[in-house]
Amino acid sequence: MPESAIRSSLLEDQYLLPYAEIIRRRSCLADERAAFLGKSVARLSEFACAHEYYGLHKHNGGWSFREWAPNATGIWLVGDFSGWRIDDAFRLSRLPGRDVWEIMLPAERLRHGQFYRLEMAWPGGRGERIPAYARRVVQDPSTLLFAAQVWEPEPYVWEVDNFRVPARAPLVYEAHVGMAQDKPCVGSYAEFREKILPRIIAAGYNTLQLMAIMEHPYYGSFGYHVSSFFACSSRFGTPEELKELVDAAHKAGLAVIIDMVHSHAVKNEREGLSMFDGTPYQYFHDGLRGWHEAWDSRCFDYGKTDVLHFLLSNCRYWLDEFRVDGFRFDGITSMLYLHHGLGVDFMDYSQYFDSTVDEDAWVYCNLANRVIHEVRPDAITIAEDVSGMPGIAAPINDNGAGFDFRMAMGVPDCWFRMARDVCDEDWSIGYLWHELTNRRTDEQTINYLESHDQALVGGKTFFFQLVDNAIYEEMSRASVSLKTARGVALHKLARLATLGTASHGYLNFMGNEFGHPEWIDFPREGNNYSYHYARRQWALRDNQDLLYWCLGEFDEAIIRVVKEADALEGTVPRRLFVSDTHKVLVFERGKLVFLLNFHSDCSVTDFSVMVPPGEYRLVLDSDEERFGGQGRIGKDQTFNLLTEMRGNELCHVIKVYLPCRTAMVLERRKR
Repeated sequence: MPESAIRSSLLEDQYLLPYAEIIRRRSCLADERAAFLGKSVARLSEFACAHEYYGLHKHNGGWSFREWAPNATGIWLVGDFSGWRIDDAFRLSRLPGRDVWEIMLPAERLRHGQFYRLEMAWPGGRGERIPAYARRVVQDPSTLLFAAQVWEPEPYVWEVDNFRVPARAPLVYEAHVGMAQDKPCVGSYAEFREKILPRIIAAGYNTLQLMAIMEHPYYGSFGYHVSSFFACSSRFGTPEELKELVDAAHKAGLAVIIDMVHSHAVKNEREGLSMFDGTPYQYFHDGLRGWHEAWDSRCFDYGKTDVLHFLLSNCRYWLDEFRVDGFRFDGITSMLYLHHGLGVDFMDYSQYFDSTVDEDAWVYCNLANRVIHEVRPDAITIAEDVSGMPGIAAPINDNGAGFDFRMAMGVPDCWFRMARDVCDEDWSIGYLWHELTNRRTDEQTINYLESHDQALVGGKTFFFQLVDNAIYEEMSRASVSLKTARGVALHKLARLATLGTASHGYLNFMGNEFGHPEWIDFPREGNNYSYHYARRQWALRDNQDLLYWCLGEFDEAIIRVVKEADALEGTVPRRLFVSDTHKVLVFERGKLVFLLNFHSDCSVTDFSVMVPPGEYRLVLDSDEERFGGQGRIGKDQTFNLLTEMRGNELCHVIKVYLPCRTAMVLERRKR
C-alpha cells in the first residue's frame, strides 16, 4: 500500500510517525482478512449470514437445525416434544467432511412455544447445551435452568418500514429496560415503551441506547456476561415486544442502538459457549489466554474464521431482525490488549503498537464496522476504549478501525476527580477546559459527565458526590441548604459544560439528568435480593416541590437550546476566556456563547467578553428559580455590542453580569 494511502493526519502527527509501518500493516491485515472471508460472496456482509444457516429455522413445510461443533461425537435435540428424553429420532447427523451437524424434521414434529436444548457428546464426556444460535431462550422460574424455545410467531409488521438515522449529532439516552421502572421489580419492553420512552422523547434526546438486551444468565451482570448472543433477554418480554419498542422509538424519530458485548462471554457451560463441544478453545483462546480473570469470563479467539463468522453475523442479525440503528461496543480496551488494559496507564504512544496488542482483535473491529456499514450505511458505532488508541474511530479507508465515535472516557474521570479530591474553590478551569476538549481531530467523540459505570454500587453519581447525605433530607425547594444549593449549581454547570464542549455527541445515563439518588445495585445475596436500588424513582423527577424536578427541567432546557441552534453540528468549541482566579470559562459553539462562573462566592459585574459581531440575547440562565437557582439574572436580556481596545486591536465586546456558580448561554443573531 503506498504511503499516500495512510491518513494524512496520522502521518503529520509527530508522535505516530515512528509507527506508520504498523498502522499500514494493520490496515493491510484487515483488507486481507476481508478478502479471504468474502472470497465466495460479493460483499463481506453476505459472509455475515451464519444466523440464517445455523440454528432452528422453519422453511419448505419443515424444520432445519444446524450447529457448528468440531469436537462433538453426537448431538440430539431434547425437549418437551421428546418428553425431555434422548430420542434418536431427534439425533443430528454430521455433514460429510465438515464440522457442522444437521437435522431436518417435518413441520408437525415441532410447534411454536415448545422448549428444547441440546444433548452434546464428545470424547470422554457429554453435557446439556443451549444452541449457540438460539433466538429465544427462557429461564424456568422453578429450576432456574435456561432452555431454548421454538419461536415462530406471525411476522411482526413494522409501522416504520425504512427508518434512517438523520445526519445529526447523537444525543444519547443510555437506559436499562429492567431497572427503568419505579416499582421494585424487573421492568418489561412493553412498560418501557409505554412509560419511559415518552419521557426520553420529551427530554429531547434523539438516540436511545439500550443496555443488557442480549440474553445473560445473571441479571446483576448489567448484561455484560452474555450467554446467548442471538436472543434478546426474555426476562424483559418477547422479541416482538422489543420490536414494538424499537418501532415506537423510530416513529418518534429516535435512533436505537444497543450494547454489543463481543469483548468476552460468560463462562457458563450449559447456557453459554464455554466448553460448548467439550473443548475450551472452540470459540475462545486455549489456555490462560482464553480466560479473563478480572471479569471471570471467556475471551474470544478473533483469529478463527468460524468465530468471525459467528460474531460478524451477530452484528448483522440485530440490524436485520430488530432493525436497531447501531451499537456501542463494550470493552474495546479489553479486546485490544493481551493485558486487557488492567493496571496499565497509557502514557506512551509505543503502548498502542507493541507486542501486547492483539492485532486479530483490531482486525475484528475493522471487519465489524465494514459489515455494519455495508448493511446500514447510516448506522452508528461507538467504541468504549479507555486506552485512547489512535485510529479506533478513524475511517477504514484512512487506515482506522472504522468506529463512528469513541467515548470520551477522560471527561467523567476529570469531573469525578475534581468533585472527589479538590475543593471547588481550587478547581483549575484551564485544566477542565483541556480535559473537556482534549481529543484527536481525526476522530469523533461522545462526551459525557457520567454513564452507568459511575453509578454502580460502591460508587456515587456525580450529584451524590456533590451533596452526599443531603440527598436524602435536604432536597425540598422550600428549604434549600447550603450543601444542596452548591450541589445543584455545580451539577448544572458540569452538565452544561460537558454538553457544550461535546465534540460530536453527548450521552446521559437514565435518571442522572435529575440527580437520581444513590447508586445501582441489582438483587443479589449481599442485599437480600432487593430491587430497591435496581429501579428509577421517577416520582422524584415529577414532584415540583423537589430540586430533582429543577434539575430535570434544566436538562431539558440545555438539550433544547443546543438542538435548536444546531450547535454540535459541524462546529467545534472555541475558547474565548478562561480564568483560574475568577473560575470563569467562556467559549463559543456555533452561534451560541457559553458563560460559566464556577466561583463559590465571587460574582462578576460588567464582565467584558470579546465576541464575534452580532446581536446577542439570553437563551438560557441556570440561575432561574425553576432550575433551583436564586433568580439573580434578568429574563429575556439582549446585549449591546461595544468596542474596546485590547492591545493595539479594536475588539467587539459585550458586558454581562455573571453571578457565582451560574451559567448563561447567549445566542448570536446577524445584525
